[in-house]
Amino acid sequence: MKKLVNKEFIIGISVICAIVILYFGIEYLKGINMLSPSNFYYVYYQNVNGLEVSAPVSVDGFKVGKVRDITYDFDNPGKVKVLLAVNKKLKVPDDSYAVLSSTLMGGGYIDIKMGKSQSMLAKGSEIPTRVVPGLMDALSDNVMPAVNTILPRVDSLLMNLNTLVSDPALTASIRRLDGITANVESATLGLDRTMRTDVPAVMRNARNATVKIDSLCVNLVGVSKTLKELPLATTMDNVYQISDNLQKFSNQLNSTSSTLGQLTNDPELYNKLNRVAANIDSLVVDIKKNPKRYISIKLL
Repeated sequence: MKKLVNKEFIIGISVICAIVILYFGIEYLKGINMLSPSNFYYVYYQNVNGLEVSAPVSVDGFKVGKVRDITYDFDNPGKVKVLLAVNKKLKVPDDSYAVLSSTLMGGGYIDIKMGKSQSMLAKGSEIPTRVVPGLMDALSDNVMPAVNTILPRVDSLLMNLNTLVSDPALTASIRRLDGITANVESATLGLDRTMRTDVPAVMRNARNATVKIDSLCVNLVGVSKTLKELPLATTMDNVYQISDNLQKFSNQLNSTSSTLGQLTNDPELYNKLNRVAANIDSLVVDIKKNPKRYISIKLL
């Protein structure tokens, strides 16, 4: 009997130990360390979509604990009670509040916004909550209406683009563009040939022209030296002297005191010369009419 009791006792102890180990193992797999000392606080939310047991609890982005339990409060319909297990060293001011946030992948976590009050919340008390729209909620509330507004326009744009692409005129334009590209390529090849053949000849002609210009400049320098050596001063003195003589001659022609001036300016002399010319003319006419009067011819 003693041996049987000892065996049953050992079996019972083993089963209890296995249950305890299983319980702690399950809790550990959930992310809950039963051996770590923690302080417990409660928060209430109307919707805990995405929040799960073992979800992290953070302060300023630093993990300070985990969600220990989530239960529906049947005494207060519409409320979900969430038990938070946070580090025992964390002191929560009474003006703090807890925000249910979500990650980009949709997972939820509790973010405690620490207040500045000197009074601390008691362990096991409720932390006030506030609703802050998450990233997905902001997308749903702000981005999705804009997307729904844009989608009809995108659909219309796609239809217009499809109409444009299927237009035969666009195909013809592309073909013309291919022809233009071919012409540009041909022009490029012609320009390349010109650069290789004509441009060197032009450059040679330019060099020859440069040599001729240099020779012309040398000749111009020689002409300039020759002009410098000419007696320009003497020539100009002669020109001035001739000009003075012409001026004097002109003055004599215009002056009535000189002989030339009298000849050119005396009207009586002009009249006399005119009468002499008339008399000579009459004499010539009379000689033509009566030559025997002036010319006598005697025959021996």
